[in-house]
Amino acid sequence: GGAFRLRNNGKYDYYASERWLPSDDVIDISAGPEGSVLILTGKGLAKICFINMTLHDKAMMFEKQVRERHIRHGFNSTLGNIEGGEIASGSLEDSDNDGLWTSMYLAGQAFRHAVGGEEEALENIRNSLDAMERLFNINPVAGFPSRSFERRGYKYDDKAWQRAEHPEWDWKSTTSSDEAIGHIFAYGIVAELINMPDIRGKAVMLIDTLMSHILENDYYLVDWNGEPTTWGRWNPAYVNSLPEVVGDRKLNSSNIIGMLQTAFHFTGKVKYRDAAFRLMTEHGYLENLMRPMNFIGPAPADAGEWSRMLSEEWNHSDDEMYFCGYWGLYRYALNDTLKSRFREAILDHWQIEKPEKEGLWNIMIAMVEPLEPAINDAVWFLKEYPLDLTDWSIINSNRKDIEFIDSNFRNQTIREVLPPDELPVSRHNSNRFRLDGTGGGRSEYSAGDIWLLPYWMGRYLNVISGPGS
Repeated sequence: GGAFRLRNNGKYDYYASERWLPSDDVIDISAGPEGSVLILTGKGLAKICFINMTLHDKAMMFEKQVRERHIRHGFNSTLGNIEGGEIASGSLEDSDNDGLWTSMYLAGQAFRHAVGGEEEALENIRNSLDAMERLFNINPVAGFPSRSFERRGYKYDDKAWQRAEHPEWDWKSTTSSDEAIGHIFAYGIVAELINMPDIRGKAVMLIDTLMSHILENDYYLVDWNGEPTTWGRWNPAYVNSLPEVVGDRKLNSSNIIGMLQTAFHFTGKVKYRDAAFRLMTEHGYLENLMRPMNFIGPAPADAGEWSRMLSEEWNHSDDEMYFCGYWGLYRYALNDTLKSRFREAILDHWQIEKPEKEGLWNIMIAMVEPLEPAINDAVWFLKEYPLDLTDWSIINSNRKDIEFIDSNFRNQTIREVLPPDELPVSRHNSNRFRLDGTGGGRSEYSAGDIWLLPYWMGRYLNVISGPGS
């Protein structure tokens, strides 16, 4: 079902799902007014319009989308519980990754302010930075960032939720490593780019708070019960217990070195510098993080169950953690020799990611080297991302115009990735070769992390031009 349009290069644009049509049961297609296309379906008529706009125009539309319906207690959140695709019926949801998604929005707003000095961006930064600070203050564990918080009574049936000391609030425990790297990524960018003493001071304080917790707890995130969380583990005894082919050994090494470098860069406390050098020289973390990406794969059959589980397939959330960590790994490298080595590792990772044409990775690589193929793919991603971020049910796996390939470790399903406006809406931690989705129009994603972060970072790194240029 659906409608196809043949492009000049012999490939097709595919218009299907409720993103485009009332129904995929297409009865007739005809030209409409002002260059539009009218598509009659079994459930009604669709009018598809083609309007010229700049990336900046699109950014302003998405900025409005975020502020109007995706800010929950300062967090960058998903609008859920939507009925029949009607946005007005939805309500904001908490997430295990409130800290991470908000970190990515916060970083984007810092780039936005750095580019244009917009006061609105500054207010957004203050709003979200306050929410991030409260993730630390709402729980009783020194330096431990909660996953989320919510008004008391909504979430306590989930065992991860804990009562806050304040009688009207609950907080969520079990914080993971992707949250931690998100925090440090955002705070470093805010501290570097926002020359406001109150904002910069808070960002540096939060870097110091989190990293002091990690150092004082022997490279673990330690929860309210005195136990390390499942994923907050950078200790050598854990990291180096994993086989070299298991991605988490490389990932956790890369992340913690970037986090420690960021902490040293902004606090000047030598404990962070010394810890980074100790991990690299005495515990092999430099060797771990420099291991080529094409070496990563399934654990051997005689490895432990945990290692085998970690390496059953490529984890695209790991890509997000790597690239968020690369900002601190490369930009705040402890010396030029290390910076050169880190550049090599980052470019190696980008090479293996090229088929996905992932917008954020292709922008981030510009901090190392502004590669023309990466810039072109990033602009393509930003142009092709749909304005409608509703999670509609979408099926591409039955198409005859795409070339499928054999199953593989990275779960690349087809030869060439489809444009974002033909795929399910997804964040940067998803596989861009995922062809189908069953969202049913029940939620709308925020553009704050998905689109605005790569756009504003690209503007800051001078690989995307601004309006009028």
